[in-house]
Order: sequence, then C-alpha cells, then structure tokens
Amino acid sequence: MIFTKMGKAGTDETARIAIQTAKERGIRHIVIASSTGYTAQYFKNCGVQVTVVTLAYGSRKPGQNVMDEAVRQQLKDDGFAVCTAAHALSAGERSISTDAGGMYPLELIAHTLYMLSQGAKVCVECAAMALDGGHIPYGEDIVAVGGTGHGADTAVVLRPGYSKTILKSSIKDVLCLPDKSVLKEEA
Repeated sequence: MIFTKMGKAGTDETARIAIQTAKERGIRHIVIASSTGYTAQYFKNCGVQVTVVTLAYGSRKPGQNVMDEAVRQQLKDDGFAVCTAAHALSAGERSISTDAGGMYPLELIAHTLYMLSQGAKVCVECAAMALDGGHIPYGEDIVAVGGTGHGADTAVVLRPGYSKTILKSSIKDVLCLPDKSVLKEEA
C-alpha cells in the first residue's frame, strides 16, 4: 500500500497492516520505532510480542533520552520490550562525518534505504538494534515499523541482520510506505 500522507497521519493504518500481517503469517515479533511512546500505543495488547526501539541517549541532548523515563516504564508495564542502543546505521560514523565531512559506509546504506522511505531505513536499523540487544530471535522474519518524523508510515517484513552483519538483512515484503515524491509530512 502506498500512502498519500507521511508521518503521524499514517500511524493507525500502518499499525493495523503490521499487526494483521504478523498474525496472518505467524510472525511472532514486531519491532517499532518510537521516541515518545506515541506509536507504541497503537500496538498495545495486539497479541504479538512488540519491541519498542527508542532513540539513543545523547541523540538530542547529552546524557538525556528523548523518551521520558515514566513513559519507558509504562511501556514495560504494558508488556512491551524496550530497546535503547547506538543507532545501527550511524553510531560512531556520524561523529566522523560531522567533524571531518564526507559520508561513510553506514551512512551510504542509510541513504540508499531512504530511496524507499525514511521509515524503510528506520525499519532496518531498529530491527538490527533489537536483534543486537537480544529482544528478537536470530533467523526469524519479523515485522518492522518506522516512519517519517513522528508516527509511523512504513512497515516491512524482514529478516534482520545484526549491526555487524547489517548487509545480511533481507527485506521480504514492503507492506506500506508513503509516496514521498509528492507529499509532505502531516502532523
């Protein structure tokens, strides 16, 4: 499905498609990106194990995480696994490119995935982060959900690789994504 809106406007439909696909295909795990907990609420009590992947500490302000600690605890209380880790497609390379200029291999992978959508990059990255953290099993297909800015507008079925083997990740099916050629994010 190609959405005519990006970001938050597609979250409800993206969640519905992701959950339905996981159940129909017997996929046991969904990985979602959520920096505030907003997207996670669409997956509460969905009947599939959901891992919420947050932004890394220090991604916006040194020593801080964008997700409030009370929200993180509430997600855990609601049965979500919560994963916070270095971003698989930037991490240390971002420091080098920011300070020295240029673009490095992980950023090239990220920008290649952006050709599909920002959410496609987020899906692959968050799935690797969840696999690195032991939140999802190795060698199984999962549904991953990401988006443009806030909310979710992209869902894929993929078999993730670890960050150290990210090129072994295999996108099996693109379930939904925005038509980024004609649209702007809607709040």
